[in-house]
This record gives sequence, structure tokens and C-alpha cells, in this order.
Amino acid sequence: MPAARSFSALLLTWVRGGKRVLDAVLYSSVWLSGAALGLMWVTFLFWRVHIPGRLGALIFAATLFLYNLDSVLPYKQSQPPGFSRRKQWMQAHRRQLTLLTLAAGLVAGLLFLLDGRLLRLTPFLLHLGLISVLYSMPLLRRHGRWWALRDLPLLKVFLIAYVWAGVTVWIPALYLGRAVTEPVVLMLFARRFLFILALASVFDIRDYTKDLATGTRTFPGVIGIRATKWLATLVLLLAATLVPPGTPAGQEPVLLLPLLAAAGVIWGARENRPDYYFALLTDGVMVLQFLAVWWASRGSAGWFSGVAG
Repeated sequence: MPAARSFSALLLTWVRGGKRVLDAVLYSSVWLSGAALGLMWVTFLFWRVHIPGRLGALIFAATLFLYNLDSVLPYKQSQPPGFSRRKQWMQAHRRQLTLLTLAAGLVAGLLFLLDGRLLRLTPFLLHLGLISVLYSMPLLRRHGRWWALRDLPLLKVFLIAYVWAGVTVWIPALYLGRAVTEPVVLMLFARRFLFILALASVFDIRDYTKDLATGTRTFPGVIGIRATKWLATLVLLLAATLVPPGTPAGQEPVLLLPLLAAAGVIWGARENRPDYYFALLTDGVMVLQFLAVWWASRGSAGWFSGVAG
């Protein structure tokens, strides 16, 4: 039937178009940048404070810049993409990613210079920025290949967890005039650090064979994939015990939801999972963290009322 064929063709066009949009959102780090914004927002929600729109935009743009900077580095582009659709997409859209990286860096820089509070935090922010830039930047050539901070034995997941926890907990705390040594700030930082540390193990599982081939020592390569999953689960259990003072009574079950989702993603992780599993689902657990806290805040009388972006 002509009408049926026409409808099928239209539906196929929509599906393909939707997939192209999804690929662009995921593989250009827009989704991941939204997750970073959400985790920072969670910290402001905890203190019942409006998240400053300028700061939120800065964190989104800075995350977009740093993660795409890693993608467009010449030595990364020269690596064969293999069967990874993510890497194939990045190489096919290198020009667009480069322009996006430059634009995001420019926006982040301007927002930073326009924010007096952040300018006063420059000495503290500098070390987080250096770790982020040097994480994938080739620093030393050894045994015929370039080594970055991430290639140091077992360090990769700790660097990721430290920077993400520092950006999404310490920056809001300092922005609000709180010391990073306050007990509640340390508790929030520790919980966020452990949450990201456990999730980061999923990407080590994804890169298991590649890391073995390049000599990068990660937990899956040293203790095995199954043992890594158990270790990550124990880390999540430890995170669950860290309930910061000031958390409204009765909200703990809702706040456990992202940790349970993270455990499910970790145990379901396999090296041959589609890229969507890692880019959409694993990073999506961080978005779920924001949604759970935001939803819980609406159910508490006066808690986080009227928080705006």
C-alpha cells in the first residue's frame, strides 16, 4: 500500500533523525555537562539556596570545554576508532567538536571573569583545572607512546572522583562562604567522591582490553572485572552511610535511589555493551541523583522552596 509505505518511510526518517540528535547530545558531552550542572545544583539544594545562573552556566560550559578538549586532541584523533560508535562519531565530526570546544571555552572564560566571587577563588580552582587539563594531556613519551596522568597505575578513577566532587561540592561551599573543612562540607564531599568513584569503575570495565593493550593499570586489569564490581558496590554502601547533617527526616529512601541505580549499572557493565550504555545510562545515574533530590525537596515543607536556575 502506497500510504503504508509512505508512513513507514516517514517513521524511519524520524527515527534516524532522533538517533542523530541523540548521538550529538551524548557524544559531544552535552549530556555529561548537564549531569555536572545537576550534581552542583544538588549541593545548592542541600543548603536551600538558589543556584546562581551564571555559576551554573559556567560549570556546564567548562565541562563541555574540558571533555571535548580531550576528544579533539591530535593524538586522540589519530587513534583508530575501532568498533566504537562514539569514537567514530567524534572523528566524523571533528570540525564541529573543535568549534564547540572553542565556543564553550570562550563562554566559560567570560563567565569566570565576570564573577567576582569565583575570581577570589582562583588559587583553589587552579589545582582542579590543572588536574582536569593534564588528565589526558600527553606529558611523557615512554615505550613508544604518550603517557598522561590517567595512565598512572590505579589513579584514573580517583582523579575523576576528586575533580567531580571538588567541582560539585567544594565550589558551591566556597561560593557561599563556607570552609571546605566544615564537617557538613566534608561529609557532602566524601559522599559525592564515593558515588563518582564507584561509577567511574564502569568506564574502566569498558576500556578493559584497551587498557591491557596499552599497559594502563586499572582495577579491572589488576584484580579482575568481577572483583572490581564488588569493590564498587562496597564503595556505594559506604556512601549510603554518609548522610549529611541537615538532611530532612524521611528523605533517606529517596536519596538512596541513585545509589541503587548506580549498583545496577555497575553489575550490568560489560566491555561489549553498546556505547549508549555508558554515555546515556551510566552518566544518566548522575542526572537521576539531581532528579531524586529535586523531587524530594518538593515534598518537604519549605525545603528548597523556589530554587531557580
